[in-house]
Amino acid sequence: MHMKTTIKSICSIFLLLVIITGCGKDNYDEPSARIYGYVTYNGKPICVKGTRDNGERVRLNLYQDGYEYNTPLEVFVGQDGSFSALMFDGVYRLTTRDNCGPWENADDSVEIIVKGDTQINYEVIPFFTISDADIKLTGNQMTAAFKVEQITDVPMNRILLLVGSTAFVDDEYRVQREDFTTNLQTGTVSYSMELNDEAKAASILYGRVAVFPEGKDHAIYSPVIKLK
Repeated sequence: MHMKTTIKSICSIFLLLVIITGCGKDNYDEPSARIYGYVTYNGKPICVKGTRDNGERVRLNLYQDGYEYNTPLEVFVGQDGSFSALMFDGVYRLTTRDNCGPWENADDSVEIIVKGDTQINYEVIPFFTISDADIKLTGNQMTAAFKVEQITDVPMNRILLLVGSTAFVDDEYRVQREDFTTNLQTGTVSYSMELNDEAKAASILYGRVAVFPEGKDHAIYSPVIKLK
């Protein structure tokens, strides 16, 4: 009886050590420092398409210094120009992703020293800016007036008026989209459209303007404005 008890005790201790060791291997520290901020031009956020599960998304690349061939972390940009990522403390470099965003590719990266939560804005040179957007709904007619400033020599390709039934609106996620490809101009411009049946039936509507540069996949957007 004594021998059986001893063997049972040894087996119990061995099993406990295995469990403790196994738990120790699985309990790696997770990143807890947050990098966050906005993509900006002259200190003002650049509004973009936003992040979605489907479709092309605007992204930045984040590299950790000290790794010669490290794969960049993709940092997604929200429709208001904001971005965030959870990281470990360390030194990182933030840069644009080639042809992924309505701005010029940056030659230089921005160094970020992360010690806990770290806020930083990332300055870019957009092809255009949209400001003073005034979007209104009168009956079933949507009218948008706004100012487009050309920053580079890339011309406009088209202007979109967008209506959505949620506060998330882009050229794919909407209940109505109207393309304007003629009479495009910089300066203060105005366009209008008649709502379709789906938009008319919606109890809540939001509006947005997008300007597409020639030969580019991503547009500059206005902020989202609630219509009703």
